[in-house]
Amino acid sequence: MTRWLCMADRANAAVAKVRLVWGVPVRYRNTMAKVHIGDTFLIYARQDHAGGEVKPSAVMGAYEVVSAPFEDATPIFAAPPFLPGEVFPIRVKLRPLPEITAPVEFKPLVPELSFIKNKVMWSGSIRGAMRMIPEQDYQRIVRGGV
Repeated sequence: MTRWLCMADRANAAVAKVRLVWGVPVRYRNTMAKVHIGDTFLIYARQDHAGGEVKPSAVMGAYEVVSAPFEDATPIFAAPPFLPGEVFPIRVKLRPLPEITAPVEFKPLVPELSFIKNKVMWSGSIRGAMRMIPEQDYQRIVRGGV
């Protein structure tokens, strides 16, 4: 079983929670091909400035992958401003896991996460659609930094 950190905005993290589907752009087809049934996804939402309020970056939920990757261009995800028209067609189906019941703020965890090498400019470690993370980092995140 592989642990993955999947990057999104809050709107698409909510789509994953409701529709139990995760999708990435076609250019991440090879990355998604490494995903297997039984793998675990943590859905990370980057910092958001909505309605004059700053919502910090947070892991919004934990999910088990329950399907092989498939392609579906049905528009269910919100296209971010920097990817107009994107439908995130390379997808997997998900099952929610009980490890995360409320958003886990990410920034306070950065000093403890081994996959983040540069603790100052840490956002470079979470660019792209998704990345594998070590088991100890997964456990640290789901414990909420405790």
